[in-house]
Amino acid sequence: MKYEKLVSIKISKEGSASATTKEYPLQTRLALRNVDIIDPRSIEEYIARDGYFGLHKALTEMTPDQIIGVISESGLRGRGGAGFPTGRKWSFVRAAGGASGGNAPIKYIICNADEGDPGAFMDRAILEGDPHSVLEAMTIAAFAVGATQGYIYVRAEYPDAVKNLEIALKQSRDLGLLGKNIFETNFNFDIELRLGAGAFVCGEETALIASIEGKRGEPIQKPPFPANSGLYKKPTLINNVETLTVVPMIILRGATYFNCVGTETSKGTKVFALAGNVVNGGLVEVPMGTSLRTIVYDIGGGAPAVPFGPNKVLVPRKVKAVQIGGPSGGYIPETLFDTPVDFESIRKLGAILGSGGLVVMDDKTCMVDMAKFFIKFSVDESCGKCVPCRIGNKKLLGLLEKITSGEGKESDIDELERLSKTIIATSLCGLGQSSPNPVLSMISRFRDELTAHLNGKCPAGVCFKKKPKYHINEKCISCGRCAPICPVDAIHKEGQA
Repeated sequence: MKYEKLVSIKISKEGSASATTKEYPLQTRLALRNVDIIDPRSIEEYIARDGYFGLHKALTEMTPDQIIGVISESGLRGRGGAGFPTGRKWSFVRAAGGASGGNAPIKYIICNADEGDPGAFMDRAILEGDPHSVLEAMTIAAFAVGATQGYIYVRAEYPDAVKNLEIALKQSRDLGLLGKNIFETNFNFDIELRLGAGAFVCGEETALIASIEGKRGEPIQKPPFPANSGLYKKPTLINNVETLTVVPMIILRGATYFNCVGTETSKGTKVFALAGNVVNGGLVEVPMGTSLRTIVYDIGGGAPAVPFGPNKVLVPRKVKAVQIGGPSGGYIPETLFDTPVDFESIRKLGAILGSGGLVVMDDKTCMVDMAKFFIKFSVDESCGKCVPCRIGNKKLLGLLEKITSGEGKESDIDELERLSKTIIATSLCGLGQSSPNPVLSMISRFRDELTAHLNGKCPAGVCFKKKPKYHINEKCISCGRCAPICPVDAIHKEGQA
């Protein structure tokens, strides 16, 4: 594509695309700047909102080192959970795999769109509503680090996102924005989709790489890190969707577009999926440093009232806590809601920002039961490769089930702590290394609820409910039709174990 054609498309479409700007009080939309504004299946509307102008600037006016310098100056850090400086990661991949025999080394770039946290849907919204921003960002990143092939690893459970990405890829190739000699330069780059089967562990970088290579999605010991030996043993850059989507505007408008927002050490904005017991659930994007109180009450509207009694009178509920950081995160009680949301402040509370799941829990939520829920999730999603995660999490789940059934004892609390710390210290990958966080957070912040359970009381009235009894009707003819739907798997046909 020629620059003149890009400008022509922008002029022809900018009236319809840019005039539909929406206002979101208390929010600053950078990553979500185009979501619900443009038609995601129209490359022309994306171009009208300055789409691909950042790519043109990168390829024709900047060197790879200058691009990495701008990303570093912006203060952008990974939004997938770890918060690693993006510019530094790019510089590692650029420096990796020096030339051999006069030929440039093979390098890859991967967009990690394997979003699996319960209650999280940030990546899904961006891929469905603004797919071209990810394609443009990957192309800029590829030029900066020296990659010629990219992959987007996206969950198959996101059919609309997959469809919009397929359309966006075709449109970009048709206009010469992917493929050979992009913007009439000698830079060649293309992107392919890879669909994940829903394994949570494949959000871990090395497990994701194994899945793309056609292997079982299991993590491997690091080092070497993917920046040096990743996909097919080649240097590989991996960034998540939210990290990538702001890159084009940073390149086009400069580092201050991003670093003028946020705190001293946590620049820019963060997208949260606000879910649970909250009036206004959905995606919110706020400057780093915004307090949890602002997010939960001023934007989210607090906990909804619930009907009570025979007349169904609406009774307001109180917010008890939030779960932040997904199944690997921790609980933050309402008394600490004045804490600013940034990488350092949240970490000091024993939680993590994670990818952006923010689950609100009201005063009818049992925190012990919630910890059990997240541990069960980790048990189900563990790849089983290492013993601490495979066995340790099952033992944690067994202890929590014992406590919530009224059979717990005081020594179980010490065992929960000891086992959790052992799992964190000895597990192979990030899943096991963080899966006990909800348990430790529950013990630290809501020990009184845990102690109450040991005395046979659940403050929220969730646990210790009588289990239903089942019996076989005397008219049973042993047809077996009830077996597939039996809730306790009690029906066995003759000859079965």
